[in-house]
Amino acid sequence: MSAATTFVHRRRRGAELVLLFLSLCVGIGGYAAVGLCLTGTVPTDIWGYGGWLVALIVGAHLVIRFTAPYADPVLLPVVATLNGFGLAIIHRLDLSAGDSSSDYCTADTFGRQQLTWMTIGVILFAVTLIAVRDHRRLQQFTYTSGLAAVVLLLLPMLPGIGAGKNGAQIWISVGGMSFQPGEIAKVLLVICFAGYLVLHRDALALAGRRVLFVDLPRGRDLGPILLMWLISLGILVYQQDLGSSLLFFGLFVVMLYVATERRGWIVVGAGLFALGALAASQLVAHVHQRVEIWLHPFAHYNDVGGSYQLVNGLFGLGWGGLIGRGLGNGQPCLVPYPQSDFIVASIGEELGLTALFALVLCYGMIVERGLRTAVICRDDFGKLVSVGLSAIFALQVFVVVGGVTNLIPLTGLTTPFLSYGGSSLVANWVVIALMIRISDQARRPLPALLSDDEAASDTTQVVKLP
Repeated sequence: MSAATTFVHRRRRGAELVLLFLSLCVGIGGYAAVGLCLTGTVPTDIWGYGGWLVALIVGAHLVIRFTAPYADPVLLPVVATLNGFGLAIIHRLDLSAGDSSSDYCTADTFGRQQLTWMTIGVILFAVTLIAVRDHRRLQQFTYTSGLAAVVLLLLPMLPGIGAGKNGAQIWISVGGMSFQPGEIAKVLLVICFAGYLVLHRDALALAGRRVLFVDLPRGRDLGPILLMWLISLGILVYQQDLGSSLLFFGLFVVMLYVATERRGWIVVGAGLFALGALAASQLVAHVHQRVEIWLHPFAHYNDVGGSYQLVNGLFGLGWGGLIGRGLGNGQPCLVPYPQSDFIVASIGEELGLTALFALVLCYGMIVERGLRTAVICRDDFGKLVSVGLSAIFALQVFVVVGGVTNLIPLTGLTTPFLSYGGSSLVANWVVIALMIRISDQARRPLPALLSDDEAASDTTQVVKLP
């Protein structure tokens, strides 16, 4: 390694340490600020909480330092900021438990449970980085990943272990523990889609008929997108999970477009989505109700299962305004599920639109770093996996924030790293581990990555997607 490369590498690591320190200040400082604002004193467990949070983040950094030294230095600090800030907000909601004016803050243990899930997530983050030393080996499990994802999506429909919550049949319950298998399925689907598209992108990139300056795909090549469309509709109809259905189908269309660079796939995907959405809104009662609430939220305010949650969330956002009411001065617990589905509304009410802008910017940084990694990645499989994992965050945040602000119909997805929920938190830490692994391979100097013989045999892989 040249002296210049060594100097740049050390500066990058120094910048990462500074960012990690700032992220810990956000998490621990937010926890202390919640105690000061609601009780007038710093929480008595601040040293234990802060020490544990520091141990988790520093431990994750050390794992990256020894297993992926060239990885993107921005991803871990941004994730630590989001997760620490989410813990502080959930703790704020916990402190309102038992308050007569806080109808939907009924437990004071969500913060401790979320910290436990974060611990599990960081452990799996480390295990993923240690076990997956070369992301290209995952391509061998293309069809295995697809089969495992389908099995996971079907598990909530099995009698005995399947459990429904809030009208959606997307949970499994075993031994008193509940888990959402769809969160793991989305990671497996990215691996499956990437492996399939690397093998078949040439055929899928062939143009068929040209209509209005858009090259539509050939009819014989429509099978994969039609199959994914049918799977998404099945999730929508039988599990009544609008959010996951939209996420999976949108993820496939994004990866298909990136692999082929054919705008025709966007046209076909948008057409199939519009057709499926129109049919579901008319034929599926659950979806029809969501659409009616979206179009006429105030008309269904007093209905059973109506728009009470959505409208109260909108009131909270409007009351918070630009800078918010201040921690402890709002009433986010008047909204059902303020720590999970509507944590965005809780933040907007007390910290304002400014805080929401900052959070969206953090998610934008995760997506941007993932797409940057895809641009410089040396292999096509890594490019597509990085794009797919980035698209997960982009689509999920859009669906969540769009639903809470009534831009689109409300779904049941959680806000990554912010919302209370073990399934989502653990899965997202694994997603970040895979993004860090790919970025390490992409940023590693080629002579250090490969021997001379390997570099000579690997030149065929250093190509761009068509």
